[in-house]
Amino acid sequence: MSLPSPENTPSHVAIIMDGNGRWARQRGLPRIEGHRRGVETVRAVTDAGRELGLRTLTLYAFSVENWKRPQDEVGALMGLLEYYLQKELGTFIKNRIRLRTIGRTDQLPAGVQKHLNHTIAETAHFTDYTLVLALNYGARTEVADAARAYAAAVAAGQVEPNATSWETFSRYLYTAGLPDPDLIIRTSGETRISNFLLLQGAYAEFVFTPVLWPDFGKADLAAAIAEYARRERRYGLTSEQVKPKVTA
Repeated sequence: MSLPSPENTPSHVAIIMDGNGRWARQRGLPRIEGHRRGVETVRAVTDAGRELGLRTLTLYAFSVENWKRPQDEVGALMGLLEYYLQKELGTFIKNRIRLRTIGRTDQLPAGVQKHLNHTIAETAHFTDYTLVLALNYGARTEVADAARAYAAAVAAGQVEPNATSWETFSRYLYTAGLPDPDLIIRTSGETRISNFLLLQGAYAEFVFTPVLWPDFGKADLAAAIAEYARRERRYGLTSEQVKPKVTA
């Protein structure tokens, strides 16, 4: 598959990783085996994103609602996350990948927080490629937290409320300093966005693929990027405004 030109390649791709449980069930395996295979896919897709010219890749790894899952599954997920962070630090440094997180990470287990903070500190100076893990994340929670922080800034006289704009308010979101996603992908055939980047994805393109996350690879990511390249992003304008007619 030929790749789109750089100007038609999204800078920031966000992925709702879905289908680990179904992948395992189809094979008669425990759900945790699907999650283990999903971690391998995280590694592969992170590398693929670099190779395909992305600058930022955001992965929806654990939502605020996921705490409601069976406690043995939640515990296994936290263990896999800690294992992933320990094992991948060397790769992050070798490939100059900056790690960032979004979400209420202060509510994650202490061991996970320790490895997260260490990896973030060790990779903070890299600028070419950023991997963002959405952990204990929910867009509605993000808005509530941002509104609380914004109100505190107004009360402290740091912000002029009459001059409020999206640019001002967005500085209080978890994603402050990150570009909005150009393309949001959801795997497994589901066609909903599950409380993910609701504000930041206002003008994103969406691709829904039937591929389960453990089976998602470089070819699938490239296909989604190619679909993105075929679309016209107008941001409220007309086609004629986006692509003015060329006169002789």
